[in-house]
This record gives sequence, C-alpha cells and structure tokens, in this order.
Amino acid sequence: MRRVLTALGLVFLLLVLSGLGIVFVGARHYAAPGPLTEQRTVVIPHGGVAQVLATLQQADVLDRSLLTQKVFMGATALTRVDGSFHAAELVFPAHASIRQVLVVLRHGRPVVHRLTVPEGLSAIQIAALLDRAPYMDGSFPFPAEGSVMPLTYDYEWGMPRAQMLARMQHAMDRALDQVWDGREVDPAVVNRHDLLVLASMIERETAVADERPMVARVFLNRLHKGMRLQSDPTVVYGLNKGVGPLGHALSRADLLQPTAYNTYVIPGLPPEPICSPGLASLQAAAHPAQGDQLYFVANGHGGHDFASSLDDHNRHVSVFRAAKHAQDAPQPAK
Repeated sequence: MRRVLTALGLVFLLLVLSGLGIVFVGARHYAAPGPLTEQRTVVIPHGGVAQVLATLQQADVLDRSLLTQKVFMGATALTRVDGSFHAAELVFPAHASIRQVLVVLRHGRPVVHRLTVPEGLSAIQIAALLDRAPYMDGSFPFPAEGSVMPLTYDYEWGMPRAQMLARMQHAMDRALDQVWDGREVDPAVVNRHDLLVLASMIERETAVADERPMVARVFLNRLHKGMRLQSDPTVVYGLNKGVGPLGHALSRADLLQPTAYNTYVIPGLPPEPICSPGLASLQAAAHPAQGDQLYFVANGHGGHDFASSLDDHNRHVSVFRAAKHAQDAPQPAK
C-alpha cells in the first residue's frame, strides 16, 4: 500500500510540475514579442475567435504554431471579462505580443479615413468621388445637384456609402438653414432653394474670397432690373451637366444654346444649382456687398473687374483682351 501511495504521489507531483511547466511556457509565450516586423493595419472581420485568429495569422501579426493557437484561444477565454473583439480596421504595433494583440482587439481605436469634398463640384463629380472612396461599402442613390456640403468627412472601414451621402446632405441642410435664418432679406431670393442656386453660381464664378459678395451683388442687381444674368458657368452646366470643363472656350453658338440653364437665354435664376457651393458662397448669397454693380469680367490676374455701367465694363473687357493678346503673342528670340 505504501508503494502505491508513493507512486500516486509521484504521479501527482509530475502532473503538478507538468501543469506548472505548461503555465510557465504559456505565460512566456503570451508576453513574448510577435513576428510582426513593422506596424500593420488589419481589418478584423465579424466572426468567432477562430476566424479572428486566422486573420491575424494571415497578416503575420501572430505565427501559425500550435502553441500560439492554444495560448491565444486560452487567453481569450480567461480574459473575456475585458470585453469582446471589435470588427474594425485596427493598427497592430511591431512585434506585438498576444497580450498586446488582445488589448488592440478589445480597446484599439479604429483607423479613421477622410473623404474631402471640394467646393464647387457637381453631383456627377461628387458621386464619382464617393464611388471611389476606399474602405466604404455598398451603393448609394445619385445625389441631387447642390445637396452635398463641401467638407472633409471622417469615416471608418465598412461605412455604407449611402450613409455617408446622407451625412453629407444633412450637413448641407443644416448649413443652408443657418445661413437662411441669418440672411439679409432680398425680394429676388424667395426661398432656400433660390439661395442655394445663387450660391452655386457664385461658387463657380470666382475662387477669390473677397469677390464673392461682389458677384452676389451683381447677380441680385441684374435680377432686380430684369436683366439676364449671363453667367458662363451656367452655360457650361447646361451643355454637360457638370461632367467637367468643356475643353474649349465658350463660343457664340454655346452662348445661344437654348438649355434650361443658359442664363444668356433664360430669365432669372437657373431651375437648379449648378454645383455644391461652400459655406463662404452661401454666406455671400445671403450677405451681398453694397453697390450698383451690374457687370464683371476676368482681369487676367485670377480676379475680376466690376463695373456699374456698360461703358466701364467694355473698357475692362478691352484691357483684358489686350493683355491676353500680348500674353499669347510669340516672344522674340533672344
């Protein structure tokens, strides 16, 4: 009996020592540096622990050994009170241990991407921008012209494109409401839609901040007098619906083309916006400059010359054409 008890004692001791050895090896492996040689971004999918482990192994965040598999699965179970894994795009540091990997999976901040919508893009251009945006998911309805607020938007991996579009349109609705509520009342701008259309024309006419209220004043003065607005960007939009530049200077035939947007032909504002205007153009439409200006023309230096009379305007046009002719003339050989 004594021999049996001694043998059982030895077996128990061996089991205890073996268990302690396994725990010691597992603990060391749990905290040991991993195989990742440099920081890496990995998309963690929805799924169970086994799928997450496979994803991490394919990305070389964790090695493919049986020991790593057992330690990862065991540590995940033992630390489950710390929270569940996030299905997200996460950044894992170089040589991340299993312990560090679990912290990132549970508490790491998802990677933030940014989509910038510049001022003055048309609906066609914005739709193409949204369609090409990486790490988004799904389709989206074609946006109404002028319905998107030009801003930089943050998003995470997997965000639905339709959700992003709704967010961009909500931003425009909110901005338009705020600008409309604080506007200077003008009888030519009857509602928010008119304000948006006018702002879109201002956006496409000039990129010079100080000129936007002046351009607004010219258009409003013309509307008050019943004059055609004669805005070249509206002619271009009527010809190609905002695909981009025409590829050639506007011709006389273009200016006479009877589209719904050709303000050389139609009275008043176009029926819809011609682009998505930024906040500065919305504010310019709501708070135009003072004055009796009725004309403006490019000055060849990135801005425009404004005039209240046709004679002054024609002089500005002549100066611009002379400067352009001199610029285009061949230079004598040295």
